[in-house]
Amino acid sequence: MKKVLIINGHPDRESFCHALHQSYKKGSLSKGSEVQEIALADMVFNLNLAYGYRKRTELEPDMLEAWAKLQWAEHIVWIYPTWWASMPAILKGFIDRLFLPGFAFEYQEKSPFPKKLLVGKTSEIISTMDSPVWYYKWIVGDIGGKLIRKNIGAFCGIKNMRTTYLAVMKTSTVEQRAKWLDKIERIASK
Repeated sequence: MKKVLIINGHPDRESFCHALHQSYKKGSLSKGSEVQEIALADMVFNLNLAYGYRKRTELEPDMLEAWAKLQWAEHIVWIYPTWWASMPAILKGFIDRLFLPGFAFEYQEKSPFPKKLLVGKTSEIISTMDSPVWYYKWIVGDIGGKLIRKNIGAFCGIKNMRTTYLAVMKTSTVEQRAKWLDKIERIASK
C-alpha cells in the first residue's frame, strides 16, 4: 500500500485541475493506496517568504498540516495549470514557504550541495496548458516541469517518476477532457 499525497496547485476550486485531482484520487484508492490531499485554494497562508532564509516566518496552521502530510507521504502528485511556462503563484508561494532549510533540505558546511531531507519519496506531475506539449517542451524548455523535478524535488531528495502534460486546454472538447480524466485515473490505478 502506498501513501499518496495529492497537491492541487490551482487557485480555482472549479477548475479542470480539480476534476483531475478527483480522478487521480479515485484511481489511487482503487488500488488500495492511502490518500491525503492538499488543495491550495482551500488553504489560508501568506504566499510571501518575507525574510527569505534569514529569519524564519512561522507557519500558519494550514501550512503545519501540509507539512505533516508531506512527511507522511511516500508519493507526491503535483497537479497544476501551466501559466507563463510555470506554476501559479499560489503553488510557488506554497513551495517557498514549506520547502525550507531544516525541513526539506539542510545546508552543509564546506559543500555547495545540501543534505536532502526528503530522500525516499517519489513524485509525479500532472499539468494542463494552453500551448501544444511539443512547443512547451522543445521551444519553451519545459521550465515548470524542470523546476519541480530538479530544482525543487531532486534538490530535496524526491525522485520524479512521471510527468503528464494535458494540452491544448483552450480548444479541448468535452470528449477530450473525459478521455484525459480516464487517463489520469488509469495512471493512478497502476
